[in-house]
Amino acid sequence: MTSILVVGPSWVGDTVISQSLLKLLRQQNPAAQIDCLAPPWTLPLLARMPEVRHGISNPFGHGAFRLGERRALGKTLRERNYDHALVLPNSWKSALIPWFAGIPLRTGFRGEARWGLLNDLRRLDPVALPQMVQRFAALALPAGTTLPSPLPLPLPALQSTAAQQQQLLARLGLNTDKNKDKPVIAFCPGAEYGPAKRWPEAHFAALARMLAARGCVVWLVGSPKDHAVAETIAQGSAGACVNLCGKTDIAEATDLLAAARLVVTNDSGLMHIAAAVGRPVIALYGSSSPQFTPPLSPDARILKLDIECSPCFKRECPLGHFKCLNDLSPERVFAAIDFARICT
Repeated sequence: MTSILVVGPSWVGDTVISQSLLKLLRQQNPAAQIDCLAPPWTLPLLARMPEVRHGISNPFGHGAFRLGERRALGKTLRERNYDHALVLPNSWKSALIPWFAGIPLRTGFRGEARWGLLNDLRRLDPVALPQMVQRFAALALPAGTTLPSPLPLPLPALQSTAAQQQQLLARLGLNTDKNKDKPVIAFCPGAEYGPAKRWPEAHFAALARMLAARGCVVWLVGSPKDHAVAETIAQGSAGACVNLCGKTDIAEATDLLAAARLVVTNDSGLMHIAAAVGRPVIALYGSSSPQFTPPLSPDARILKLDIECSPCFKRECPLGHFKCLNDLSPERVFAAIDFARICT
């Protein structure tokens, strides 16, 4: 029986995208045992992926070297007798643990002098593989294999049961008689990368007021870091919003999004989660581009302004005007919503 270790990415969205690779591995070898070495904040998501046997905590943060501790973890993993390791990050450090673990086949793209650490070293062609999901998928295939086009890759599909959703809604006091018949729209107003990926709070608040006038309830979903931004939105929404940012962990946020009728979101990890639980998504893009990491769902609609300076891929607007998101009006987002669908 083949045993595989996948060294996963650090970002939540990238972790969701990597499920396509895990599904592809399972398709090729249904009996394979797949474990993922990943940052602790992504482990709850891996627990929602049926392809993963075990999520193993990778305690080394960005930039942390800690060679001795990496060697010790690798030697511990040696006892699991993995046959194959796939290293998704491109850093030199990320390839150390599979090497210390003595895994015979170690696959990854060239980057940061990883010769020797990886013995199945691939050259990345960014033109042939423009999307991150394609790059991950290419590592799951034998060297030299060309991905088929059009690309029939399996899409991420995180598990969220009705029982998990109802238990969470009860804990948060969201399953009241007052709101039980109203369509729920989830907003994800945060973006860990930076302000240049965040639609303005005033726009979210205006959209919430429009939705309330149509009989909808709005949940603000995010991490504790998003609470202040969400509170500004809630205060400007004339009571249309419930601020849930910081009240859930990442697995519970998954259940919240799965319980909504529609998700309006910045380009963020939660955008990818919403797509992976099968929710209709309206994705708002500013400084980033959907050409690299789009929401992987046929039920996602992307809204963006193709102004001359976008995408710049900056955390802050280098010109100081944030036009790529400021000029994306709440009215345009409202017009993109299929009310006939979400209100049935």
